[in-house]
Amino acid sequence: MDKSKRYNVIIVYADDLGFGDLGCYGSHQIDTPNLDRLCREGLKFTDAYATSAVCTPSRYSILTGRYPFRNSRAHILPGDAGCIIERELDTMPGLFGRAGYRTGIVGKWHLGLGDGSGPIDWNQEINLTPVDLGFDESFIFPATADRVPCVYVEGRKVVNLEAEDPIAVSYEAECPFDDIPTYHKNPELLKMRSSHGHDMSIVEGIGRIGYMRGGKKAVWKDEELAETFLDRAIRFIDDSRKQNQPFFLYYALHQPHVPRVPSSRFRGATALGPRGDVIAELDWCVGELRKELERLDILEDTMIIFSSDNGPVLDDGYEDGAYERNGTHRAAGPLRGGKYSKFDGGTRIPFIVSCPGLTHKGTSRALVSQVDLFASFAHMLGEQLAPDSAVDSQDMYAALTGEDPVGRKELMVEDVSCGKMLRRGNWTYLSPSEGAPFMGNVRIETGLSMDPQLYNMDYDIGQQTNVAWDYEEVVKEMEERLKEIQRSDRTR
Repeated sequence: MDKSKRYNVIIVYADDLGFGDLGCYGSHQIDTPNLDRLCREGLKFTDAYATSAVCTPSRYSILTGRYPFRNSRAHILPGDAGCIIERELDTMPGLFGRAGYRTGIVGKWHLGLGDGSGPIDWNQEINLTPVDLGFDESFIFPATADRVPCVYVEGRKVVNLEAEDPIAVSYEAECPFDDIPTYHKNPELLKMRSSHGHDMSIVEGIGRIGYMRGGKKAVWKDEELAETFLDRAIRFIDDSRKQNQPFFLYYALHQPHVPRVPSSRFRGATALGPRGDVIAELDWCVGELRKELERLDILEDTMIIFSSDNGPVLDDGYEDGAYERNGTHRAAGPLRGGKYSKFDGGTRIPFIVSCPGLTHKGTSRALVSQVDLFASFAHMLGEQLAPDSAVDSQDMYAALTGEDPVGRKELMVEDVSCGKMLRRGNWTYLSPSEGAPFMGNVRIETGLSMDPQLYNMDYDIGQQTNVAWDYEEVVKEMEERLKEIQRSDRTR
């Protein structure tokens, strides 16, 4: 890349969006004109993967260039967890910062806060946040929308917190606060009921995971989350433009994760209920972001990458009609499984690249992993990576820009139980794992089996026919390769 022409970079990262949830990926029930346009103008990938079927591990990988198994804490975190990215670890925003970029994060974090030396004091400056990991600016919520604390954190401080109304947070099994509304004690306050879990604190009429007391003026309004994050993303872009600096923005959307509470303008926007409505809202956010880039006359100077942290789930803990109103919509498209699963529905995700430097537009079948963005950006920026930096990331810049139609030789992903899957060429191998084949509360096939599973993805994208017994040598090779990857040193 010519260093005199440095493209801005925006990663738009959806939460629990499936392979079949967008019009450009085959949906006929949800109108997504803005992402469909991004797709037409850019490159749509059919064989792109997150590193995990759940969010925290995938987010760890995209920002560090490392597979989740390299960090024993890379699992779904409670809202009061310590940060799982160490200060000394190289990060993607650190890479862009070294190249002279202004770096920002807006939206969902869910990688922990604080250095873990003690419980987080939400009423003081938090001693380890995204601004300590390479981001110049940070406006986030700590975990997910269904977990306390339900507040924004800007830099190192909770936004709008009043000293006379301090926040206390607990993830104990029993509520330690006698003076707060809780799910079972105060059901009359609920505007959305739980289908499973999410039955601890009531915040803004919704049951959450964990208990929270105080911080009344700091608590977000669920229906305002989308526009609040969008406004902050646009502000970051505007400020960067005023400072005449190239920028890197990690715009981590909260949709369509539960609880699904669209703003009034999108309530009833689809026939699929709140899940469909918040996907329409998500699409609108992308369109508004694009409009701002056009207004500033920098759209042609900006690379936009759109993807999701893992596959879809309909009922993830709230009675919002997602199953009842889903109709013929297939959130995972032709894929089997979904969020949490070892099947491809858990990790094979929408992935769109819109870039001024695209060699080709249309559709790419190149095999790519989100973990590869780190090394690919290093190539783009002309920056060298240290031997212990982004150790699992491969330079796929040629694939991202359409020049290379093949991409990776192989990649590994994990399910919620950390069971491993290896994709190599047309083969997908699921290593034997203990556990139930069906996750009843979310109604998703797990892919767990003590039998080895091998699928030919050229002929069986839905992973219906296990051919492991017909290709025992392939199974043996792929199982050994999985073990080899996991035995590999943290450096190379």
